[in-house]
Amino acid sequence: MAAQTVADYLLARLREWGVDHVFAFPGDGINGILAAFGKAGNEPKFIQARHEEMSAFEAVGYAKFSGSAGVCMATSGPGAIHLLNGLYDAKMDHVPVVAIVGQTARSAMGGSYQQEVDLLSLFKDVASDYLQMVTVPEQLPNVLDRALRIALAKRAPTAVIIPSDVQELEYTPPTHAFKMVPSSLGIRWPDIQPDADAIRGAAELLNQGSKVAMLIGQGARGAAAEVRQAADLLGAGVAKALLGKDALPDDLPYVTGAIGLLGTRPSYEMMRGCDTLLTIGSSFPYTQFMPEQGQARGVQIDVDPGMIGLRYGYEFNIVADSAAALRALIPHLKRKEDRAWRTDLESKITRWWETMRAEAMVDASPINPMRLFSELSDRLPEDAILTADSGSAANWYARQLKFHGRIRGSLSGNLATMGPGVPYAIGAKFAYPDRPVIAFAGDGAMQMNGMAELITIQRYWQEWADPRLIVAILHNDDLNQVTWEMRAMGGVPPFRESQTLPDVDFAAFASSLGLHGINVDSPDELGAAWERALSADRPTVLDVRTDPDIPPVPPHATFEQALNSAKAVVKGDDSAWGIIKEGVRTKAQEFLPHGKD
Repeated sequence: MAAQTVADYLLARLREWGVDHVFAFPGDGINGILAAFGKAGNEPKFIQARHEEMSAFEAVGYAKFSGSAGVCMATSGPGAIHLLNGLYDAKMDHVPVVAIVGQTARSAMGGSYQQEVDLLSLFKDVASDYLQMVTVPEQLPNVLDRALRIALAKRAPTAVIIPSDVQELEYTPPTHAFKMVPSSLGIRWPDIQPDADAIRGAAELLNQGSKVAMLIGQGARGAAAEVRQAADLLGAGVAKALLGKDALPDDLPYVTGAIGLLGTRPSYEMMRGCDTLLTIGSSFPYTQFMPEQGQARGVQIDVDPGMIGLRYGYEFNIVADSAAALRALIPHLKRKEDRAWRTDLESKITRWWETMRAEAMVDASPINPMRLFSELSDRLPEDAILTADSGSAANWYARQLKFHGRIRGSLSGNLATMGPGVPYAIGAKFAYPDRPVIAFAGDGAMQMNGMAELITIQRYWQEWADPRLIVAILHNDDLNQVTWEMRAMGGVPPFRESQTLPDVDFAAFASSLGLHGINVDSPDELGAAWERALSADRPTVLDVRTDPDIPPVPPHATFEQALNSAKAVVKGDDSAWGIIKEGVRTKAQEFLPHGKD
């Protein structure tokens, strides 16, 4: 029987940790590990992406939706470099991912050898919570165990570098000796209870408020029942940071929806009118969408002491698990009998959804992009998982989709990088092969990353219990978000050499792979197209021709920005400018509170 190598032990240890999938791309810097996969019967399963960046994004998507650590792997040099964007996405969205990376043999280090990159320096920032190179077999258990534990504990990416020659060494465990570090499997998480005095003080503050606003993020996802109960007692509205869109359903009458640059008018007005703010599991960064400093008294609850006390002048900064803190807080809350604040919020929320539906039905040339999302919103399976790419797709994801049931959803929140929509969906599908997954992507993101990953979908889809993975493409031959940013911020026409995209038949490409490809050229075809995709026996690409001149300008954008957008469209036509200026003014007044100019 052949001796167990370091690479053999690496995979065995991953299996012991419950790691079922490794998202990766091969290369000679990890040849020893690839050989170990063969000997281990491909357990954990090697998921081959088309590019190492996609491997990292798939690991991020897997981790976001499963709650477990995502594991990605790449060769030395260029392969390691390609992982960086996905790992930064994990770092900025607080997602546990472990990167296992090859390196040139120890004997070649320092010799300007082929593909020799200083990986410890390269990963120093992105894997700042834990980064280590294994140079002897006895080091491996401790390094790998710590990389997994710290990734899970810190909700952050970590990295393990293993030189190619070390992978092939015979594995020998650490001994009971000086400067040996034994290790062990598993972790039991503490029940982080809040400080009792802080809970009583926070309850008193919240009880005194008459216009309470709640802001929740992804850290409140496991506390949905407690958030509902607290919101009911406080008569509060609940706004959601973008990464917390699936933390509470949108069909609750007091959920104001997204907040921030892609947020809703009810969230914006609630923050402008509240006298008390309760933030749970969110480090939402855009302070201009929070209450004015001094306007409201505040309480923040977050399990991460490094993210507490940020963004606003909170009086009580409570470090605890969201659900545990709310369970301690709720018995001290007094039900507010005056429901005028809540009633007003609910009427605004109802009007908001009516407005969103009306805007989605506005005629466009050829298809209003909002309608693509609106038509799905009515048909969403209650167990669907949704992803969205960065760009204009994120706008409509945030504001047009009404989550209900067990629907999950995510996108690149803080890095806002292009390209993760499709690989996120692939990661989600490996986490939940029995649930339908839907990805929204612009044509720019598809040409950057998504088209190649359709090949990955083609390779693996028959392994999934539910074959439905739908990629819906906003096909407008334009890098639309940046185009509108140029118009809205500066009132300038877009630079077409940078913004115009070559036309691609995405549906035909999907069909060539054996997937379903559906071209949608008319708004009247959208409903039937969604129904075909949602009942399909294989993954589907919806190639939807959308109008690039429907602006993703938030409804709380300044009047000046809205006028700049219109002015850029008419490009100097004074008569058209006068008509649009009056139309924008009239439209803006529809969103303003009564009595405001």
